[in-house]
Amino acid sequence: METGAQDGSSGYSTMDDYESLISTTDAELLKRAWQNEKAAPQILRFEAALIQRSREQIKLMEETVGEFTRNGIDPLTVSLYQMDLDRTVFLLRSYLRTRLQKIEKYVFHIQKTAELWNRLSRQEKRFAERCIEDMEKHLDQSVLSKLPSSYKSHLKQSSSSEEDDMVPEPRLDTYVICRSKRFLGAFQLDDRQFPVNIEADDLYALPYKSIKPLVETGQIDLV
Repeated sequence: METGAQDGSSGYSTMDDYESLISTTDAELLKRAWQNEKAAPQILRFEAALIQRSREQIKLMEETVGEFTRNGIDPLTVSLYQMDLDRTVFLLRSYLRTRLQKIEKYVFHIQKTAELWNRLSRQEKRFAERCIEDMEKHLDQSVLSKLPSSYKSHLKQSSSSEEDDMVPEPRLDTYVICRSKRFLGAFQLDDRQFPVNIEADDLYALPYKSIKPLVETGQIDLV
């Protein structure tokens, strides 16, 4: 009986290991990064290593599909490889597009916030710099050149403004749907008297600013 119990336990362990492996493949990690980026109000850290691996995998899968097609491999097998390739390409493009849209929307805020600026990739920084240059040029030519000198700032309504009140910023108090990867126990939110008990795999609607550190450290995923 003990042997059977041990065998059963081993079977469950093997299944758990398999599910854990599947959940941490690069395709799944890329999907998770895209979902987090899409749901987070502000831009997150660029997943440089993951993106590099994904690009290498896409290149390898393209070569494999081409080789299978030339060698007359079973069309069903080729279509399965092509489906996996299409999925990875879609996730990568969606992730990068989401980040570019967020950069374009909050480019001045990102530029003047060192923490956010350092989250961008080298290519994204060049994109942001071009956005700023084009936007400033457009504003100068269409509006600011026709205004008095005290109203010519791209960032402030007037020279008397103490803050950059013309710069849109992400609303960190926005509520997001999130899921914890593991049991976190009692978690104190900024605007609540009592802590929230965060269980593994349960869904919660919480203000982003309260769980921001947990998202950035990978303890909580956004949905």
